Amino acid sequence: MKALSVRQPWAWLIVNGHKDIENRSWPTKVRGTVLVHASKGMTRDEYEAAEQTIGINGMDITLPAIENLERGGIVGTVEIVGCTPLSTSPWFFGRYGFKLANAKPVPFVPLLGKLGFFEAPDCTPVCHEKEEKGGAQ
Repeated sequence: MKALSVRQPWAWLIVNGHKDIENRSWPTKVRGTVLVHASKGMTRDEYEAAEQTIGINGMDITLPAIENLERGGIVGTVEIVGCTPLSTSPWFFGRYGFKLANAKPVPFVPLLGKLGFFEAPDCTPVCHEKEEKGGAQ
């Protein structure tokens, strides 16, 4: 199953259904459900930028404490339903936005991430759950 690495706290915001777009410098034709991998790296500036976006837009979202955000593994799934160069989403910062839907957190599975989309090993419980339900990988 394909996975995409996202830095925290953005990964948490995605899998908990708050962030409806993922910003990238490159477009994608990938559609469908992908695993959300939380990168190991995270800075206080990134955390504060997310808090600022939440505050400026009057969103009722409380981020977990910075030390409680899981990093370095799979944290959820999300469906990519499109890719756009323009969006009115408060989360859109350009150049391209992957439009997201049907996000779901899953139990943390440690996994080394990669840049761009990558194939996650079949050992992740989320992959087996999709197989059991007859879903495509």
